[in-house]
Order: sequence, then C-alpha cells, then structure tokens
Amino acid sequence: MAQSHPLILRLLASSAVAAGRAGKIIRDIMSRGELGIVEKGKNDLQTEADRSAQRCIIASLSQQFPSLTIIGEEEPSHCEVPSDWIVTDLDQEILSKRCPNEYLEVSDKDVVVWVDPLDGTSEYAQGLLDHVTVLVGVSVKGKAVGGVIHQPYHNYQIQKDTNGRTIWGLVGLGVGGFEPASPPSNKFIVTTTRSHSDGIVQKALDALNPDEILRVGGAGHKVMLLIEGKAHAYVFASKGCKKWDTCAPEAVLTACGGKLTNIFGENYDYSKDVEYPNKKGVFATAKGIDHGSLVKKIPEEVLNALS
Repeated sequence: MAQSHPLILRLLASSAVAAGRAGKIIRDIMSRGELGIVEKGKNDLQTEADRSAQRCIIASLSQQFPSLTIIGEEEPSHCEVPSDWIVTDLDQEILSKRCPNEYLEVSDKDVVVWVDPLDGTSEYAQGLLDHVTVLVGVSVKGKAVGGVIHQPYHNYQIQKDTNGRTIWGLVGLGVGGFEPASPPSNKFIVTTTRSHSDGIVQKALDALNPDEILRVGGAGHKVMLLIEGKAHAYVFASKGCKKWDTCAPEAVLTACGGKLTNIFGENYDYSKDVEYPNKKGVFATAKGIDHGSLVKKIPEEVLNALS
C-alpha cells in the first residue's frame, strides 16, 4: 500500500505524476492556440496554461495531502477543476526507492510545497517551447529537499507527439528520469536571464569572465542546463526570481551534487511564512564546480545593489 511509504516519497511520487498531467494541459492549450494572455506586471505574463496547470497540480496534491501547505505562483482559483485534471496515481519508480533516514519521521507541518505551474511563460507565449518547465518543489523545515522538473516539450522538434520528460530529485537519495552529465572542461559557460538583464546583472557576469553566456528563459530550464552538462554556472544578480522558481530546481540540483544559493552564497529559506521574492538574486553551480570561489568573484558594487 502506498500509505505505508514515508510522506516525502509519496509526495514526490504524486508530484511527478501531477506535473506530467499539467504538462499535457499546457500542450493542449498551445495546440488550441487560445493562450488567454494577461499581464501581471512589467515583463510578467500569465496565460490560461499557467492558471489551468496550477489548478491541476494543487487540486491533485490537495486531494491526497489535505493538510499540506501548498504555495503556487498564480492566485488561488475557485473554479471547479475538471475531474480528469485530478490525478491520484503515484510514480512507482520513486515509491520503490529507499527513503533517506532523515525524512522518515517528517510530518505535514514540516513541509511546504512550492508550485510554478509554467516556468518560462514569456517564452511559451513566444513559441520558445524548450524553455518551458513545470516545477514542484518540496521543502522540509525551510530547506529545499525534493523537486520535480517536468519539461512538457522535451525533444518536441524531433519527436512530434512528445509527452515531455519528468526529472525528480531528493537530497540524500539522488535523481531520476535522466542521466546527469558534467560540463566541458575546456571552457567556462554561464547561463543567465534572457529578458530581465540590466547593468548590475551584466557586471556580475563580466566578473566571472565566461567563455560563453547562454541567455535563456526559466529558472528550471537554466538549472537543467547545469545538470545536463551544458553550463557550469547560473548567475542572476537581480530580484526577479521567486521561491516557486527556485525550490524544485535547487532540490534537484543539490541531489545531483550541485548548489544553488543567493548571490552572497547564502541558502534561501522555503518556510511557509517567508517573503516570496528572492531579493538577493540566484547563483547556482554544477557538480564539481567550486561554488564558493565563484561567489567571491562577485564585485562589491553588485553585492551592494542586492543587499
């Protein structure tokens, strides 16, 4: 019986299935061509896919874990959720794993789930579909420990009827859904924002002196570049990211042996009462990269702008 498994494994297994269902909703809405775009703020779009995917994930998780704290990017909806959007299946691969001892006694009150139903909305609206991810992050006592990154359009240019790809990670256990790779040793590649750059963001990048800069959308997509071996670091010296952007990516990256902090090298707190913006930026590194030594290269001017 699934109930005999520890809460963290059940929650991660449920999140993986729910994220995949949300990915199908995102593809279906794009196929219909009625995106229902509204502007929440400057360079901050929302589509019908964001709203519907969140309803799917939160309704699915709430039905199975009614006492959990779940925080989503979009405003709560009181619309009825179609029954076929509510999934109660569990990912059997995740359930089959041995839960690390530190999570065996975790209870509902220790856990906060952070949901970004469609990370990379601007890119989605512009047809840059490989930038899009669905993010479900699990924090325990404020630490990002579990995460699901679903890519609804993985390999969509090669495989026309793609069902996407779901990656998951649990700190202390490892990752599933793909094989992590190491970045190249002959050059230094940094990924950063595609559409939210300014002088401070650029100064942080210049200080690292990268051989190549990959400007892409979505925090989930940027972290995927790190764990796929396509970049060494993800640097964003700005206040633009929120907790739902980074909780799942941080957990998966940490489970892979990488690291995600703010621009000062400090960990973010994912407790339920924290403020949502990541006001001190994002600094992430792939496995095997000396995170601390790179953080030390960030100039005082950049740190002062974010302090």
